[in-house]
Amino acid sequence: MATELLKEPQRLTQAERRRSPRIRLQVPVFLRGADAAGGDFLELTKTINISSTGACIACSHSVRADQIVQLTIPAPSPTASGLVPPGTPPLTARVHRLESVGDLHLVGLEFLRPLD
Repeated sequence: MATELLKEPQRLTQAERRRSPRIRLQVPVFLRGADAAGGDFLELTKTINISSTGACIACSHSVRADQIVQLTIPAPSPTASGLVPPGTPPLTARVHRLESVGDLHLVGLEFLRPLD
């Protein structure tokens, strides 16, 4: 019986394979990168879900696996009080997974540096 268990492939669920839990959260983001043809683009899109190590976004541009892209979260102008930071630096990510749904691309991203 023990040898039968060793022969069976172990299958992990999506949640078990992830390093950190995903939160279903739609956040507007600017996506900057190069499309599959090599042309630079900047697109306002949104996240489908996000975690400390990555995100899934919806995108109209075709990108390549392992490509490096940048995400920037748009923010309103800072207040004059100085208590609010002036901006958020871009998040750099690697394209990890791609799925096309009609004219839209669902892009799984892995952040090069996890979020704090």
